[in-house]
Amino acid sequence: MKKILLAVTGLSPQILTETLYALHQQDQTVHAIHVITTREGKEQINTCLLSPSDGQYYRYLREYGISPASIAFGTENIHVVKDRNGIEIDDIADGEDNERLLEICLSLTFQFTQDPDTAVFFSIAGGRKTMSACLMTAAHLYGRPQDRVYHVLVSPEFESSRDFFYPPRNSSAIELIDRKGERYVKETRYARISLISVPFVSVRNRIVDDLLKEPLDPPTLMLSLIREEPASLTIDLSAGKLIFKGRELDMPPTRLALYAFFAGLKKDCRRTDRDCLHCTDCYLNTIAIEKQNDQIAELYKRIAFSRDFHAMREASDGGILNLDELNFKSYRSRIRRDLEKGFGLAATRFLEIIATGKRPDTRYGIPFERERIRMIY
Repeated sequence: MKKILLAVTGLSPQILTETLYALHQQDQTVHAIHVITTREGKEQINTCLLSPSDGQYYRYLREYGISPASIAFGTENIHVVKDRNGIEIDDIADGEDNERLLEICLSLTFQFTQDPDTAVFFSIAGGRKTMSACLMTAAHLYGRPQDRVYHVLVSPEFESSRDFFYPPRNSSAIELIDRKGERYVKETRYARISLISVPFVSVRNRIVDDLLKEPLDPPTLMLSLIREEPASLTIDLSAGKLIFKGRELDMPPTRLALYAFFAGLKKDCRRTDRDCLHCTDCYLNTIAIEKQNDQIAELYKRIAFSRDFHAMREASDGGILNLDELNFKSYRSRIRRDLEKGFGLAATRFLEIIATGKRPDTRYGIPFERERIRMIY
């Protein structure tokens, strides 16, 4: 069985050689190494590990008599997180970066777990905590019985050293720094690296086969596990959130007010002679939406608990209190992103404010069935 080490790393490439060493000490063979990292992390790996002359990875293999040909690991196995423009990012600095990180964790995990004759070793010891969390999430969703999640514990004094990559066969003195910042020398034979197997619960066998044909976002996969018939949507204005299949989504008052307006249109529709999911009688064009701005504004007032609502409206230049075609489309786009993050792509197709018809006759509405919508004021 082919064994793949899939790891996340930040600016400490040592975690790769330490993990590989720990696996070998437990007689675990590794046939390929893949790393998820940032641009700076990639540079550290190339400089410290993969340099042909003095790279610590190749030095480790030579010292322990392991053929480099037995492990597939090169620059092509370094997977760098990129932004929406395809530019490699330097750090996981915000929510969007984290989404891109999660995407690549899910994509690679999905890819490597397709072959039943492979086992994936997930290393969550490196990088920011969010990197470990994203890879762990991927393992929960796609992991199989033969896969493992590992963490490594390194003796604290050696863990903080930039010069320690693994315990060499022949002990050597290495300069370390104590808690007071004082430098001292210690033999590497005192270094201890422990491989910790982290239990994880895989839900892969509970995901329907149709959702295992390509990597999907976590909300879509998690909602597929909930057997609720029929699914209902609750719009809780007092709490400022949506609830769908047991999952809650907090939404800013402006966007919640607009969404609640469209949900109310669908819920109040009386065309019971038609299939609600595909009926568009309650859909409105932007002119009709603007004419009902007072109703949207009242919903916003109810959600935001504004004390001086009229002064707020007079002071508003555009925005939810004076809705026009341009900012309506902006709010609609943001609402879609909220729904995707909270409930996944599959559910969003039914929950979002969709457009039907060609300009200038485009109309907007929510396709979700009215009998399954509940409003809490």
